[in-house]
Amino acid sequence: MATLFVIKSCDTCRKARKALDEKGLPYQVHDLREDGLSAALLEHILARVPVMEALNRRSTTWRNLPEEDRQDLDANKARALIMANPTLLKRPLLDTGDEIRVGYRDGDYDDLKG
Repeated sequence: MATLFVIKSCDTCRKARKALDEKGLPYQVHDLREDGLSAALLEHILARVPVMEALNRRSTTWRNLPEEDRQDLDANKARALIMANPTLLKRPLLDTGDEIRVGYRDGDYDDLKG
């Protein structure tokens, strides 16, 4: 079964859930804010998605970080920031088992089969 990593209050995450529901695809929801992010789960995600691609630099969480945390960013620092602030992951993240898809735009799940 696929897992959709979300923050429930995120509009894009709602659109992704609606798209999966309309296709009748089974999935479970993991809310990053409520359910958290373990080191093992983060490594599972980052084994398939480069850390710099997974980091959401447009989020409120990113903008609220101190300037020194955002400077001289490398993969290790980005990984530590995401671990400390799970809402820094781009979302939604759809883990189909074969791949992880980052973000959602209309039509992104059209090729998925149940």
